[in-house]
Amino acid sequence: MQQHTAPFRADTVGSFLRPAAIKQAREQFAAGEIDAVELRRVEDEAIRDVVAKQRENGLKVVTDGEFRRAWWHFDFFYGLEGVERYEADQGIQFNGVQTKAHGVKVVGKLGFAHHPMLEHFRFLQSVAGDAVPKMTIPSPSVLHFRGGRKMIDANVYPDLAEYFDDLAQTYKDAIKAFYDAGCRFLQLDDTVWAYLCSEDQKSQIRERGDDPEELARIYARVLNKALEGKPDDLTIGLHVCRGNFRSTWISEGGYEPVAEILFGSVNVDEFFLEYDNERSGGFEPLRFIKPGHQQVVLGLVTTKNGELEDPEQVKARLSEAAKFVSLDQICLSPQCGFASTEEGNSLSEEQQWQKIRLVVEIANQVW
Repeated sequence: MQQHTAPFRADTVGSFLRPAAIKQAREQFAAGEIDAVELRRVEDEAIRDVVAKQRENGLKVVTDGEFRRAWWHFDFFYGLEGVERYEADQGIQFNGVQTKAHGVKVVGKLGFAHHPMLEHFRFLQSVAGDAVPKMTIPSPSVLHFRGGRKMIDANVYPDLAEYFDDLAQTYKDAIKAFYDAGCRFLQLDDTVWAYLCSEDQKSQIRERGDDPEELARIYARVLNKALEGKPDDLTIGLHVCRGNFRSTWISEGGYEPVAEILFGSVNVDEFFLEYDNERSGGFEPLRFIKPGHQQVVLGLVTTKNGELEDPEQVKARLSEAAKFVSLDQICLSPQCGFASTEEGNSLSEEQQWQKIRLVVEIANQVW
């Protein structure tokens, strides 16, 4: 029987490697060689194709591959009221490599209205067929964490309490807008909770004058305020990411430091958790996942390289996780997207689809 609602035992985090046609069209658009209409036509065609491939490879839930974006997060933030893009002095530092030097700052009152990604979702929905279209956007904490106080205009928000109230309301409005557009599965992508698990990152947070424990409480409160009044037929997932740029990473450390407040108090329906290597720690923190409808989607298949995992080892890890949370509450996915930025990870498109087929096959066998 076709499953039409989350949870999906086989899922993805959302982004896929950009095909050559997209990369070429974006370069031509930047150079003024093609207009926005032609760029949109190329994107539409590529999205139709990647949705078809997701379905052909067994997925019941599909995304647009984030093909209209350069970044997993900035492109969404650029569309919020009160947010402005700027050219930074340096990019985001990953393990041995830096991203392009872009950033965002808050220069006015935050708000959500007429966001271009609503139309992006509508197109995805129109080509999803009998699969469920899932929209992915960055979590609210990401907008604050990267720049902190210094990237928020003090004349607009002299008191950060008002900023966090507006941030929660902006996301509440975004959730409603996507729901009204027909979205029934919305995923929030969040690197911050993984940073709060890393001793190195927490040390950097303290150096800039913030308290990691207090930030965790604030971010949990913002998320829960944004989720207040969420319709029952809307599934919201939270992907906790450890950094994903050209197959590199940023943070390491198990989930234990944030497990009780994140799993025990944040009212999302699903947690997408990266568990593809030893940097992610053990499954013990899953004991805080609330019994009942809440799901944990285990990212046991890496997107960092093309080497295919042993399915028996993946099944063994699912059994290990089931010691701490019911197997009925567990799903399976790749650990992250295949292209959190347009550059993409270090594997081929065929290897990408092999990974997807592996996830689907294991899920079909286990559940």
